[in-house]
Amino acid sequence: MYHKINFFKFKKLIPIALIFLVANQAHAEGFSANYSVSSKVNETITGTVTDQDGSTVEGAKVTVVETGATTTTDALGNFSISANIGQTLSISYDGYATQTVKISSTSVSVNLKSKKEATSIEEVTLVGYGSQKKSDLTGAISQLKAENFKEGMNVSVDNLMQGKVAGVRIVQTSGEPGAGVNVSIRGIGSIRSGSTPLFVVDGVPLNNDPVSASSPNVGLGNTTAKNPLNFLNTSDIESITVLKDASAAAIYGARGSNGVVLVTTKRGKKGEPMFTYDTYLGFSSVIKKLDLLTADEYRSAGIDKLYDHGGNTDWQDEIYRNAVSSNHSVSFSKATETGSYFASLSHMDQDGIVLNSSFKRTTARINAEESFLDNKRLKIKVNLTASDIRETGIPNGGNAGSDGQLIIHALMANPTRSVYDENGNYTNFNMNAHYNPLYLLSVYKDKTNTFRVLGNTEATLRILPGLNYKFNLGIDKTMSERNTTMFPNITDRTPKGAYVQANLDSYNVLLEHYLTYDLSLNKHNFSLLGGFSYQKFKNNATYFGVRNFGDQGSGIPPEINPGYSGEAFIPGAGTSQENELQSYFGRVNYNFDKKYFLTASLRADGSTRFGDNNKYGYFPSAAVGWTISKENFLRDSQIINELKLRGSWGQTGNQEVPNKITKASYSLAQSAGYYLYDNLNLINGVLINRTAYPDLKWETVEQSNVGLDFSLLKNKLYGSLEYYHKSTKDAILNIPSPVLSPTTMIWKNSDGTIVNKGIEFSLGYEVIKNENFTWNLDVNGATVNNKITGLPVSEIYSGEVSGPGLSGVTANIYKNGYEAGSFYMLNYLGVDANGKYIYEDVDGDGTIGQKDKKIFEGPIPNFTFGINSYMKYKKFDFAFSFIGQTGGYLVNNTALDLNINNLASDRNVLKNFYESGASPTNQPQLSSLYLEKSDFIRLNNVRLGYTFDMNQLKFLKSINLYVSAQNLFTITHYSGYDPLVDTSKQVGGNQSLGIDYTTYPSAKTFILGATVKF
Repeated sequence: MYHKINFFKFKKLIPIALIFLVANQAHAEGFSANYSVSSKVNETITGTVTDQDGSTVEGAKVTVVETGATTTTDALGNFSISANIGQTLSISYDGYATQTVKISSTSVSVNLKSKKEATSIEEVTLVGYGSQKKSDLTGAISQLKAENFKEGMNVSVDNLMQGKVAGVRIVQTSGEPGAGVNVSIRGIGSIRSGSTPLFVVDGVPLNNDPVSASSPNVGLGNTTAKNPLNFLNTSDIESITVLKDASAAAIYGARGSNGVVLVTTKRGKKGEPMFTYDTYLGFSSVIKKLDLLTADEYRSAGIDKLYDHGGNTDWQDEIYRNAVSSNHSVSFSKATETGSYFASLSHMDQDGIVLNSSFKRTTARINAEESFLDNKRLKIKVNLTASDIRETGIPNGGNAGSDGQLIIHALMANPTRSVYDENGNYTNFNMNAHYNPLYLLSVYKDKTNTFRVLGNTEATLRILPGLNYKFNLGIDKTMSERNTTMFPNITDRTPKGAYVQANLDSYNVLLEHYLTYDLSLNKHNFSLLGGFSYQKFKNNATYFGVRNFGDQGSGIPPEINPGYSGEAFIPGAGTSQENELQSYFGRVNYNFDKKYFLTASLRADGSTRFGDNNKYGYFPSAAVGWTISKENFLRDSQIINELKLRGSWGQTGNQEVPNKITKASYSLAQSAGYYLYDNLNLINGVLINRTAYPDLKWETVEQSNVGLDFSLLKNKLYGSLEYYHKSTKDAILNIPSPVLSPTTMIWKNSDGTIVNKGIEFSLGYEVIKNENFTWNLDVNGATVNNKITGLPVSEIYSGEVSGPGLSGVTANIYKNGYEAGSFYMLNYLGVDANGKYIYEDVDGDGTIGQKDKKIFEGPIPNFTFGINSYMKYKKFDFAFSFIGQTGGYLVNNTALDLNINNLASDRNVLKNFYESGASPTNQPQLSSLYLEKSDFIRLNNVRLGYTFDMNQLKFLKSINLYVSAQNLFTITHYSGYDPLVDTSKQVGGNQSLGIDYTTYPSAKTFILGATVKF
């Protein structure tokens, strides 16, 4: 049984406030909406707005302060507005200070001052449980706003960060719509527990466990888990903030070891109420095709004549299609003097590029905030989103071995076969473990319905000036049902058919109380935070299955009425899991004269996942900052506008381990039985399945960071530079037990350490900015050096390899002195005169075997980068982004299945293997022949738009029409579909890295879209 933490008594909470600082925020609120309306407005005021260089300014906002009437300047900087002599005009333009001008005549001339309203270093940035000006930050934090990721078709929030944040690597597990994505920040920090950061949506930390029902194995393997973040409508997202170093992430304690991603959704903005309609139509196709032998090339390859079936089929063309996708999203936003409101409704319909795969999502959201009591003393905020997702999948399980995979069947299919026979039926290949892929698709059905609701209510009460109490109640509820059917068929995979229904209900509730206090004493500024958090996670899974039912098209399909026919082969069964997390946290921020900064935090986390002797973990952090540009020797610099030096240290934790592993587990089994009575009947005995280990505790990540933020040349050149050193200690492993233990393996913390260190940079440049043309260019990059030390075992293996005769072969090795997930295999040297493969004989004994395997460089790229550009010329806007990486490797397990030996077994082969002169008698072996560099550079997104101002129509503000493309081209030497991929092939719970096995390919997509504002 799990160990339940006693619930905290809330009446003890209020007096407990650990002290923490959020620097004073100078936030320009603009002008009040409560204008006094003049009794008579009968003059037409005209004017021109120019900048400090005398150039006219297009798009400047001109407002009559007394009446609230507004207009904008045209392409020549001119405006016209109704007002009275003596009233006041307010002129605002992005990047310049708002100016006011008294109207003394019907003609007005305004020259904008050169002072910027806010440089990039002065923007307000989210931090854990609050916000700060970027100029006040001491940790490594990056923030993206909606305008940074508006191009392209993105299903989930993690895709939006692709190439935008230094040190954040996004790798898809599959190109299937809605499929899982691996997100890593600053390298790989764990052998077992994954590298996914903690995602926090509108103040609610999400659970990284799957929220859709698992895929059953009906003979074709288990398909990859869906992305738990695909329930969010990306059009609703206002900003994404990445907390990378321990100083920033330590406030989230036991779940912050892999970094933290804060997602905030849109709210109503001041001004007139706004309706926005976003829509697009997308056309997708496979990113590339693998270079296999054509039918004519296959016939001329000297194959057995029995393998020439007289057809001519490109099987990739048969399973891939030109897919059409559409998206419609409508939103309403409004802000008043006391609150704000935002509501949206959207529907996405995405067809996959593989037949029979699709993703449909309908979402609804409402965000509301209102103030009450005297002088807005009480503020209540509500965030609520509901999402209904309907998916259809294909049989492409990553753990199905060398067969049971749709895509590998299509790639291996003999090109001289035909899709249909002379009777119009699917051609029967009459082979074991190799089938007509179109037939396989026809007898397999996989449908998943997932409904998810995420909501929270925040109440903020100002107790005294500067002292605020906040209460946060959040709920995350998901219900998912998956129906998988393999109809009776002619294959050797479940030939009598099988149907499985899997259901998953998950529930996550959050309860938080915290106090904040802001205090300024002359040049001393303090911000204090202290609070308590309780979160409970629960999931229930049920499943059952029937088999031996009627053929497809006869009777009632089992998903409609499972009891109509067939027999149960999985009786009703289920599981239930619960875990709780109880936390106390505090932070203090201090700065002197906005020049010298200090931040310190501490979080104590208690979890039911860990042993009785280590129920609580403690995660401290400290950071300092120095704004050098405010010193006298730089104050008047014409080159340096902003310059800040930062340094931090801290510890975070990782609790992503299975529940109950600290407890002993028992079962009754005949193997442990004995004869108790004279009748010689065997009585089941007690078998120990898991040894108790009450000392188990969190993996601890200790990280140091030194950063430099700068803005130069009148703020035209800006960016940051970081050095980090991150060490994961107390790694949780399932390792061999000590002698005389009741089980052979035990879960425990080891002395092993995983070290990641490197440099990150972000650099932006305002290339051009004038009245007609603006161009901003941003570049980011990161290095990572990864190494394992101190493992208590000689090595740990993972990365299961699939292929004929390759059962039990692994590709990854975790070993002291090497990169995590390094590759372990034979060293391929070439082909001899007889076409036989030559491997390095490492031990020199004249034979090739296990002792001849070598450790090769690993899968983690040592450099990743992104290039992002945005241009605007009059009404045109143009944006593009490149992503890339160098220094990593992939095991091309797909190529291993398409080896030269296929020519001797009625299957197809990659053209380069045939052209190498290799003999078809070579048996497949894992070697460096299949180890390829994953270096690439990709045009990730490109977008061209045009905005029509609709000033002549009162009800229509603007229309932006655009065309966009994703994955337009990739420059790489990798021979597989996509170098940015990672198939989950874990062994024994140890994560696999850098393996590409018959993955659903990525797509290149062209989009036509429009954004209409009313």
